[in-house]
Amino acid sequence: MTDDVIRPEGETSAAAAAAAAATGADTERPSAIPADEMARLTDEIVTALKTVYDPEIPADIYELGLIYKVDVDDDRLVTIDMTLTTPNCPSAAELPNQVENAVSGVTGVREAKVNIVWDPPWDPSRMSEEARTVLDMW
Repeated sequence: MTDDVIRPEGETSAAAAAAAAATGADTERPSAIPADEMARLTDEIVTALKTVYDPEIPADIYELGLIYKVDVDDDRLVTIDMTLTTPNCPSAAELPNQVENAVSGVTGVREAKVNIVWDPPWDPSRMSEEARTVLDMW
């Protein structure tokens, strides 16, 4: 599995940014969701993800690079592959629910489902410049 994360155009991070994967451009058939609606959904999903913070780290999970993949299917089911900073993360039970709730609240999203993945393991190189600045990790 690749590190496909939806990101607004021009935004970069150590986690590879591939909006094509989120819009279905990497599949055999195009998305049934119109391009302008997918762009709106993408922006609002990213905004929703940025409202979820790891309680032990003063940065949101999106900028920390914990979101590995976001897929929006034709039925508007959003599937999110995410990881945690460590398998022993004390927030392991609550963060996935917070992500599902945040993304489910986006207008036009029918449902959100989170899969916790451990491959590749998270490390600080996945953080965006914004997270590095907040955490003073240069």
